Formats: sequence, C-alpha cells, structure tokens
Amino acid sequence: MIIKTGYIEVNSSRVYYQISGNRAGEPLLMLHGGLGSGHELKPIHQYLGDDFQLISVDFRGHGKSLIGSLPLSYQLYQQDVEAVLRYLAIDRYAIFGFSDGGIVGYRLAAQAPSRVISLITLGAQWRLNAEDPSMQLLANLTADFWRVRFADDVALYERSNPEPDFSKLLTAVKHAWFDSTKSGYPGDLVKQIICPTLIMRGDNDFIFSLDEAIALKSKISACSFANIPLTAHATHQEAPDIVGAMVKRFILKQRKLLGNKS
Repeated sequence: MIIKTGYIEVNSSRVYYQISGNRAGEPLLMLHGGLGSGHELKPIHQYLGDDFQLISVDFRGHGKSLIGSLPLSYQLYQQDVEAVLRYLAIDRYAIFGFSDGGIVGYRLAAQAPSRVISLITLGAQWRLNAEDPSMQLLANLTADFWRVRFADDVALYERSNPEPDFSKLLTAVKHAWFDSTKSGYPGDLVKQIICPTLIMRGDNDFIFSLDEAIALKSKISACSFANIPLTAHATHQEAPDIVGAMVKRFILKQRKLLGNKS
C-alpha cells in the first residue's frame, strides 16, 4: 500500500520518494541499482510491507528524479537520500540496497553509524578494483545495448521521468561507477560499519565477485554473508521469495537480539 509520494528540492535536483507498507513499521530504506529506480525493488515489497515502512528513493536522474546539474557520484546520491530522510524526520532506519544502492548503503552505515540499525546489501561492490573483470564490462556498456537488454525498464524511465534522456543518464552514471575519489566507493571506510550487516550476492553474479564479497566480509565486524544459488546479479528479481524472506528474517532477528540486550 502506498502511503505517500513526493519530491524534495536538493542540490539543483528534484528527488522523488515513495513511502509504502506498514505506516507504523520500522523504517526500511530501499535503494535501487544503477540505471534503475525504486520500481525494480517491488518484487520483494510483498515480503516486507506488512512489517516495515518502506522508504524508496529514486537516485537523481533515475526513475522520477531530475538529474540536476552536478556530476553523479555515490556521495551525491548519499547526500540526496539524507536530505529526503531529514525531510521525512526519519532518524533511525534499516537499509536494503541493491548494487549502486548497496554502495550508498555502505557509505551511510559507515558515516552515520548511530542512525543505521541494520544493513543488507545485494550485489554491491565496495571498492573500485581495476583488475576486476566487471570493470571492463561496465566501461563497454552502451545505451543501445541497455535499450535492447532492458527495453521495459527504459520505456518506464522515459514515461516516468520529467526530463528523460537515457544516453545522458548512462554517461553520468558511468562517471559514478569509475569515480576513484573520496566521493566514490567507500573502500576501507567499510571498517567503520558497526551495525549488523548482511551481504548477499547471486552465485552467478558477474559484477560482484565471490572474492570481493569475501574480502568485504572480512572488513566488517558484525557481518553475515549469503551466496544465493541459481541467480545472477538481480537476485531480488530472480528469487524475490528468497531475498524478501532473508531481509525480513535478518532485520527481525537483529531487533529481537537488541531487545534481549536492553
């Protein structure tokens, strides 16, 4: 059930948000992947909506949000999300982030540890590793390829966005993907994450490798890991029942543990 939708003005952009699920539930921030939108996470809403208040944000340029005039970066996405949360007066929340959304989730959990209750990521890289084969795949990605491979997603974007320009968006998103500065991937900042964390990946994920996932797990103190078989990068769409159930179970278990300690 959709509770509220709207826009906020932030840093030359208008950023779209949607609140759905349980109005009285614990806030669960839902962050989508690059070139996607909050709509791509809807397959798991049915498994989470009864228990959580789902806060979905379209990154600038994506979905229904305007791209603005600033270069896209994970830091900018993070600042936009924080602006939405301030506007909604949400101080404490859990996070589910897919791919680029998970990267933003790492940054939020590392830099605002008192606010993030728990963090779950899916297929989310944590550093820019030039030797990772996925980097070449992303570098060679073209708008024409994406239009053919994800025709429905592009059509939805072009219907929904106030100023659609998919080629411009792809170029801008690539800037974020290959940003090697402090506005990019969190890198060793992930060591600052203290909330309970669950890292997930599809067993056949060609973007977030098993080696990178294991390396990340070793850097976060309270970290669990799930490698989900028979799925690739978008596991939440390939196996929404598994992902939805794991997200719910993880957050509720952490809540129970916290309650037992208080």
